[in-house]
Amino acid sequence: MRVTTLRKPKTTGIALDEALGTLLEELGEECQNTLKLLAQLKISHASTEQIEDILAELTASVVHLHAHTDGLDDLISDQLEKL
Repeated sequence: MRVTTLRKPKTTGIALDEALGTLLEELGEECQNTLKLLAQLKISHASTEQIEDILAELTASVVHLHAHTDGLDDLISDQLEKL
């Protein structure tokens, strides 16, 4: 019997700052949530109550994205300078 092991992909040796990596991961998750909510709005048979719920969640998501991206451009610029 042959045993197969999984190998980690090779990296270039350049790692993102831990804080930046965490922020970008969380940003990706919130973007996915926002896209999911936007897709739900396209459902033509959604009730008024469902639309209200989706819009409320979308508002929270947008606020989170806004707060989450405040200063992110500076962190990315700092990372670029380190490369």
